[in-house]
Amino acid sequence: MNVTRIGTRGSQLALWQANHVKDLLQQQHPHLDIELVVIKTQGDRILDRPLSEIGGKGLFVKELEVAMLEDRIDLAVHSMKDLPAELPEGLEISTVLPRENPADVLVSKKGDSLDELAQSARIGTSSLRRASQVLAYQPQVTILPLRGNVDTRIQKIFNGEEYDAGILAYAGIKRLGLEKYISQVLPFSLMLPAIAQGIIGIENRIEDQRTKSYLQPLHHEETYLCMQAEREVLKILEGNCNVPIAGYCQKFGESLTLEALLAHPDGSEVIHVKQQHSCESPLVLGQTVAQEVLRQGGKQMLNTIMTTH
Repeated sequence: MNVTRIGTRGSQLALWQANHVKDLLQQQHPHLDIELVVIKTQGDRILDRPLSEIGGKGLFVKELEVAMLEDRIDLAVHSMKDLPAELPEGLEISTVLPRENPADVLVSKKGDSLDELAQSARIGTSSLRRASQVLAYQPQVTILPLRGNVDTRIQKIFNGEEYDAGILAYAGIKRLGLEKYISQVLPFSLMLPAIAQGIIGIENRIEDQRTKSYLQPLHHEETYLCMQAEREVLKILEGNCNVPIAGYCQKFGESLTLEALLAHPDGSEVIHVKQQHSCESPLVLGQTVAQEVLRQGGKQMLNTIMTTH
């Protein structure tokens, strides 16, 4: 088969990302015939309930991965923050693109920052990670569920009476050209990003050497190293949508600095760990940080969260 088939969700952001990968591939391989295959996922179908209630992040990728394993597509383009820690047997993330700014942003009707919002403000997010960190900073605010595509969530904030503000990822807003709606880029000291937020990853079958060879020129090694460290934290802390976990890794010279956070969903308790390690051992760094989170009370917190949710 001469066609390279890119699997993608049908949301505006997913299509932007898939088309971006398509453009990059065609720049590198002008002869390549590329087709986008849009696949509707369970996460796209169920929009009226929080992800934590319907099965977690994997709902955005499972159908894409099945299509790959059944050879209906050759690769899938993902927001890496949507991927569970463990991949199905036979699949791998071979390629990641350079990371966009991983920060979260506040979108508010009046252009207020988080400090300027009333203490009783109603803030929309369906992310326990975002909710727990906001509540740790501003315990008086009310968190309301807010799901849907990026543009849909922005419309809900501005067009209804339900929300005073919402929290979204900077990367998605920038990629869709919607930066005018950003009221505040939240500092990492207030809002540590989701694991691998801002990273576009490309998943393929491990044995598919042809696709891997096409993808290889697109790969950004620094982003990949940082992502490995972050995803190792997710793996060890058994991250799912019931557990507020955050993590951000940066490369400085020949070393990686990783900070990770585990929070109680109500924001009443936050464990924050930051460590450094050589670039040669991103997995070791992730393991060391995760173990330190557990040692500082994370084990008990995880037990509490699992038994109450």
